[in-house]
Amino acid sequence: MLNMSISTVSRALKDHPDISKETKEKVRELAEILEYEPNTYAINLRTNNSKEFGVIVPAISNYFYHSFISSLEEEVRRYGYSLIILQSVDDPEIELENLKRCKQSRVAGIFVSITSKTEDIKPFLKVEDQDIPIIFFDKVPAFEACNKVCVADSLATQLAVEALITKKKKKILALFGDINLSISNKRLAAFEKEMAKMGSTISYTIDFANSAKAASLAFTKALEESKPDAVFCMSDEILTGVMKVIQKLAIKIPNDLSIVAISDGFIPQLYFPEIAYAETSGFKLGKLAFSRMMTCMAGNSFVQELTIDSVLINGGSI
Repeated sequence: MLNMSISTVSRALKDHPDISKETKEKVRELAEILEYEPNTYAINLRTNNSKEFGVIVPAISNYFYHSFISSLEEEVRRYGYSLIILQSVDDPEIELENLKRCKQSRVAGIFVSITSKTEDIKPFLKVEDQDIPIIFFDKVPAFEACNKVCVADSLATQLAVEALITKKKKKILALFGDINLSISNKRLAAFEKEMAKMGSTISYTIDFANSAKAASLAFTKALEESKPDAVFCMSDEILTGVMKVIQKLAIKIPNDLSIVAISDGFIPQLYFPEIAYAETSGFKLGKLAFSRMMTCMAGNSFVQELTIDSVLINGGSI
């Protein structure tokens, strides 16, 4: 209709610098009248790539992942990309189905937080071999030869434990997540390291909980058996389980019991007094993950494990 070649129209729509301003205006004006939209499926097929990234998480309802995705979306939009967000519901089979869907959609790259039951990451590595970069974040595989972005698990644990030690707590209950996850093992190792420094001056009990409900049960059992004067919660999920029991039994914080957590920061602010926590920011992790993804897409794909710093946010719970 404009007596122009397909390539000229295509470059005009993409705002290519070689096309004159007048030509771009003519093309855009007619495209608007015709309500023309490029066929993204055809573009993906031709380029074997898309302007989308895949994000696979155990659960979108988790505030940490919500914060991560919001941060990531800000970054990808600036570069003309969008996100496909998929939930694994902590099921390795669904996780693999989501991975397959990302591959079929020819996504430009994938961000994934693995399930607690994921043992084999070979399917992810095979996708990487097909030039689709994968950035593991938060819950990452123990396997070293892959790109990971994590919170500073050891530092966060150290800060939280030091806060309890400073308040001269003597009987600490430490609740950790699924023992099969590297994130749980890192935080457990850091906790035991800090306790070892104190010798026999502090007694402690360690237990594991893979859900808020399990945390409630473990905490209730500890109250009956060891009567701790402080609780360390490895995550927001565990914190919510502990706080449910505290509210049910009308335990006064910090007079009856002190509590500190590792958290993104949203959940601790929902309680009064606010819970002290070592910050592990999903928002900051999203920025770091995107930066690493762009580096990989630029060709610098040697494996790295990057971390974000943690700081202690004082509340009224210790």
